[in-house]
Amino acid sequence: MPRTPELPAADTVTPNEATVPLLPCLSVDDTLAFYRALGFEVTYEMTRPYLYLALSFSGFEVHFGTAPEGLDPTRETSGGCLVLVDAVAPYHRAFSSSLRTALGRVPGRGLPRITRFREGQSRFTVVDPSGNSLIFIQRDEPDVEYGGSSGLDGLARAVDNARIFREFKNDDATAARVLDVALRRFGEAADDATLLGALTARAEVAIALDDPATADELAGRIRALRAQ
Repeated sequence: MPRTPELPAADTVTPNEATVPLLPCLSVDDTLAFYRALGFEVTYEMTRPYLYLALSFSGFEVHFGTAPEGLDPTRETSGGCLVLVDAVAPYHRAFSSSLRTALGRVPGRGLPRITRFREGQSRFTVVDPSGNSLIFIQRDEPDVEYGGSSGLDGLARAVDNARIFREFKNDDATAARVLDVALRRFGEAADDATLLGALTARAEVAIALDDPATADELAGRIRALRAQ
């Protein structure tokens, strides 16, 4: 039976470890262009005899190596890392500003993209051209109540559940289904403010899913509700 290696005594170990994510890269040019557009600095670049890239932003680094054969970036299962920060809003603002300057827009669909951010959110995600996800998370993020907050009910709880799918799972399709079912079930009995919030949330999901027909239909319902 193999022995477990013994670690040095605790009082002889200095706790200064650092972990750097090593993610797959499908295209050097696309990867460097996107991360530079975000505001990252390229600190190391090598393509021969093998691929290795090192990038940094503020106090953390992300490294890249050759992607495995057959990797499909559209599945967005390539790799990823969590970036724990004191506050997420400044990072989202910095990235959005850099992207507007470099690209003239902030990509919110497809690859690459950055997920939307609303006041009070505790996380957002950057998805790069290879399908890797960098998830920025506020250190004191509250526990998530999957299924929606127990302090809510009906349509309001469904809206909160859809928010969780969007913000914590990056799953717009499921968020759309949750809202569609809830609007059919609870929409008629909901007060105007709750209904307006649900319709607005569903319209945002439709835009994220590149479904302009549904987004236009919902925009019409929102205008009619506001005009009452």
